[in-house]
Amino acid sequence: MNILLLGSGGREHALAWKLAQSPLCGTLYAAPGNPGIGEHATCVALDATDHAAVIAFCEAQAIGLVVIGPEAPLVDGLADSLRGAGVSVFGPSRGAARLEGSKGFTKDLCERAGIPTAAYVRVCNEADGLSALEGFGAPVVIKADGLAAGKGVTVAMSMAEAQEAVREIFSGRFGEAGAEAVIEEFLTGEEASFFALTDGSTIVPFGSAQDHKRVGEGDTGPNTGGMGAYSPAPVLTAALEGEAMARILTPTVRAMANEGSSYSGVLYAGLMLTREGPKLIEYNCRFGDPECQVLMMRLESDLVELLVACAQNRLGSIQPPRFSPEVALTVVMAANGYPGTPEKGGRIDGIPAAQADGAKVFHAGTALGIDGVLTATGGRVLNVTATGASVGEAQAKAYAAVDAIAFLTGFCRRDIGWREVAREQA
Repeated sequence: MNILLLGSGGREHALAWKLAQSPLCGTLYAAPGNPGIGEHATCVALDATDHAAVIAFCEAQAIGLVVIGPEAPLVDGLADSLRGAGVSVFGPSRGAARLEGSKGFTKDLCERAGIPTAAYVRVCNEADGLSALEGFGAPVVIKADGLAAGKGVTVAMSMAEAQEAVREIFSGRFGEAGAEAVIEEFLTGEEASFFALTDGSTIVPFGSAQDHKRVGEGDTGPNTGGMGAYSPAPVLTAALEGEAMARILTPTVRAMANEGSSYSGVLYAGLMLTREGPKLIEYNCRFGDPECQVLMMRLESDLVELLVACAQNRLGSIQPPRFSPEVALTVVMAANGYPGTPEKGGRIDGIPAAQADGAKVFHAGTALGIDGVLTATGGRVLNVTATGASVGEAQAKAYAAVDAIAFLTGFCRRDIGWREVAREQA
């Protein structure tokens, strides 16, 4: 079948790479894509916010499946428009995507369904936010309610920092995403990411990962969209995965269906592993970035078969996903200045050499000039990914690939996977 993949980042490059491997995939289109995605797909100029144009393209090219990569088109209701036009799509409806589009919506759903999560308060203005902080003390977590490109969350270690975070949200910096805020109890434990595929009734696990949100080594500095990740996450044991499925993900899917917003797609749960068991930090309604990159490196099943089964409400009729027992680890190479204002236009060389020993470099923010020179166009630019028998081995291979790349206006963390490497060496 012909497939249309929407998106242009490292997540979408990993999806394109895996989709193209399927014998079920005919012509793979990507909109808008990037130079890396262009190695596996035909890139087309298509605006995901123009639902009519996307539908017309699907009809003209006989698209059998649309895979929506980023969260914004899902929150905008593109999946609803496509389904309404008879186009098969992988991704939740606008109503279901509220699980990511509104943190307050998700917290309220958890409260109604008895899903373990941090205590919270929703606030609609600065004065109420500042007042609510007094009930929590520090440390405390402050979140813009809506989509803020991974930058609307502050883990405040002091009241002064917490107050500044509240003021920043209601200053208008995050636009509509900051119209409301959620103030949460600070949870103690280790974070892990857990994924599941669902067609709205059947729900199956789809692997685990740990990412590194802070820009600096040792998990210091401001939050980013993610500076690296590895999969699986050994800290999320089989027993804890079972508990997360039983107490968090499955009740969420059931609650959404009962409330008239059946969830179909990938459900990505950010979990805190506390002494009381896993608690939900937040949901994403799409594959994580860069978590998707490490999941795709390990996936042995046919991705097209899985996504089509979700889209056609028959996930229970096929074999569950299979993953390699190997570890995959990815290192984000970012442009200088990220997560603030990134330096664009830096030249990138050496990717073929980086991939010579089995590593894979996924493009996240790149462009190819008319002179054939690859340059950086965004904050997160490359995802250098490798596999190994352990986190330490995958880490060594990934950094060997990083060192083969010449990107003078970029940087990366040199400690991705550090917690698990330390445990392996203990």
